[in-house]
Amino acid sequence: MTLRSSMSSTRIDATVAAALDGLQIELPSWGFADTGTRFGKFYQPAARTIEEKFCDASQVHKFTGACPTVALHVLWDVPEGTKPSEVRTLAGRHGMRPGSISPNLFQDQIYKHGSLCNELESVREHALQHILYSVNVARELGSRDLTPWLADGSSFPGTASIRARKQWVAEGLKRTHQALSSEQRLLIEYKPFEPAFYHTDIADWGMALVLARSAGPQARVLVDTGHHYQSQNIEQIVAWLLDEDMLGGFHFNDRRYADDDLTLGSIDPYQVFRIFAEIRFYEWETGRRADIAYMVDQSHNLKGKIEEMIQTVMAAQELYAKAALIDFPALVMAQQEQRLIDAESIYKDAFSTDVRPAVREWRAAKGLAQDPLAAFRESGYMERTARERVGRAAPVSSYA
Repeated sequence: MTLRSSMSSTRIDATVAAALDGLQIELPSWGFADTGTRFGKFYQPAARTIEEKFCDASQVHKFTGACPTVALHVLWDVPEGTKPSEVRTLAGRHGMRPGSISPNLFQDQIYKHGSLCNELESVREHALQHILYSVNVARELGSRDLTPWLADGSSFPGTASIRARKQWVAEGLKRTHQALSSEQRLLIEYKPFEPAFYHTDIADWGMALVLARSAGPQARVLVDTGHHYQSQNIEQIVAWLLDEDMLGGFHFNDRRYADDDLTLGSIDPYQVFRIFAEIRFYEWETGRRADIAYMVDQSHNLKGKIEEMIQTVMAAQELYAKAALIDFPALVMAQQEQRLIDAESIYKDAFSTDVRPAVREWRAAKGLAQDPLAAFRESGYMERTARERVGRAAPVSSYA
């Protein structure tokens, strides 16, 4: 019996609606700025200021109903001298809120050989002071999550002490944790390579887990879809971190080769579904919602930035809705009875279900456009902003 025949359309609509009611996805400020590759930047009528970033992000929220917060990068969005109260005011003007806060530990020349893991104590202290400044910015903005990513590592064997660098980063993260308020969290991100190619100081989820536990009880692990080796089973990592109560956040993107930062679901939507399935399974089994901060983290350098962001959120909503349709009682029974084909079919039935009608019904009930991308295009927003932004210089610091 297929899912379509065993569940009425009314029940599917209700299940999808309940799932989407609880799904919020944070947008990255840098996703609305001009970006490019290592070889150069590709310009379009992108946001040049923090206010324009909030304005563009508000369009995604307006048409999807799922993105009320914007992740900020301190160096690019709240540099020293900026009043956080002004940033809150700008966000509120566009119906948005500041979200997670990212320190910048990779752009300054001083970080050529690392930040918290640098052999020079003066550089480690410089990096730590920037992180502590970011903690204060987050507190003043009312942001819960601090999300540092370290580009630290080495590219040649024998050029760095791996154990010493491990100890330095652990100490820096402990001092960061000590500065958190009781409401804040420290989310530790990992990546196996790039820009370092011999060893990266926080290379995988196990290293991030060890560092999070060492830092303190308000530290968790942040998983980025693209930050894994080829063919790695990301949903197993998610399942383990959920079971350890250590999964704090998830960065959405897709990849073909490595950290490609492609549109979510453009390469392997079944993988995204499987990740969501593990999260929904955990929530069904435990009876409590997983405290996961979902965020988009992609490089929008070819597609229109706002359009790709809407496309990403739509993909996430549909794949999350599919995962919500999994018949977990039947799945558990099939697993326990070792009926492999039946268990796998339960997954595939949910994934194969066309949830778009149910998602459109949910949008209509919320007063949203049933086709967010088409509605955005019809709004004329891009044409207006393109005319307004022509010839304006962008700030020097940006993501590229």
